[in-house]
Amino acid sequence: MSGREGNPFAGLLAIDKPAGITSHDAVLEVRKRLCSLGAGHLGTLDPGASGLLLVAMGAATRAIPVWRWGEKTYEGRARFGLVTSTQDLQGEWLEERPWEGLGESAIREMTARFTGEIEQIPPMVSALKVKGERLHRLARRGITVERAPRRVTVRSWEWLAFVLPEASFRVRCSSGTYVRTLVHDLGAALGTGAALAALRRTRSEPFGLERSVSLDDLQQRSIPEVLERGGIPLDEALRVIPDVTLDEAGALEIGMGGRPRVVAGGAAVGTGPRSVVLRGPDGRALALGELQPCDAPGRVLACPHVVFPWAVRSGRGAGRPEMRRDAIAAAPEE
Repeated sequence: MSGREGNPFAGLLAIDKPAGITSHDAVLEVRKRLCSLGAGHLGTLDPGASGLLLVAMGAATRAIPVWRWGEKTYEGRARFGLVTSTQDLQGEWLEERPWEGLGESAIREMTARFTGEIEQIPPMVSALKVKGERLHRLARRGITVERAPRRVTVRSWEWLAFVLPEASFRVRCSSGTYVRTLVHDLGAALGTGAALAALRRTRSEPFGLERSVSLDDLQQRSIPEVLERGGIPLDEALRVIPDVTLDEAGALEIGMGGRPRVVAGGAAVGTGPRSVVLRGPDGRALALGELQPCDAPGRVLACPHVVFPWAVRSGRGAGRPEMRRDAIAAAPEE
């Protein structure tokens, strides 16, 4: 157990966030209930949206970049004939337009233009930072700033039901895609305008709502029950990236800040920090790092960038304070 936490769990907790609270509020509930100071979410879910919010706990906070870019799946409803200041129904209604001539076929046909790789201008109500300040904070002060377009990928956009002026849909898209902006831009292209009426995140690859807990579960169930239902231990959660198994000597060297020579196996060389899990002989994750070429035939260097606290050993690493600092799991800024 680290000195910063009252709960030794290291991994992800899948929360089914209700609409009406911020992602930060949900993380605070996790911290309080599970007595875990080291906790941070993997990606903001808007206050008006519900669904999957992944919370990294303990040493898993240092591995957040591993999971942050997984594809997302959302289900939602669009309302046509309306333009709002926030691109959803919570904002100021700026304009109402006739929608009666709009049909399913026109919507489906126009949707095809918003699949694949596209550009989006982030909405002012997003959590994106511009010059160190989040856009939604600027928007609350009535300030609008220029935002550069961002390239995103919409893998699929399916329409599930039509009860016009509303229609329900499912979108699978890259991380960083603004679904409210997809709906807004579709409405603009159709000429009717459109706003997001409801949104629910069902997946953040490779994790889904089928293994999650509600905030009611968090408060009413015992901590072991909560972790059993919604917890994903770090060793399991890190299976989304390649790994290399070290022998006893290699595990000891990693723990002392060294770079042992290993067999790469199926892992790629030179793919960047946190691209490979370095595991001990028992399969437990000891560190995140990358593989680099070396002069030993058939071998590569295992270069750790994050060493988990349980792997740190006294010895050579004790004389390298930068390695010791990097080994301690700390919660990221939100």
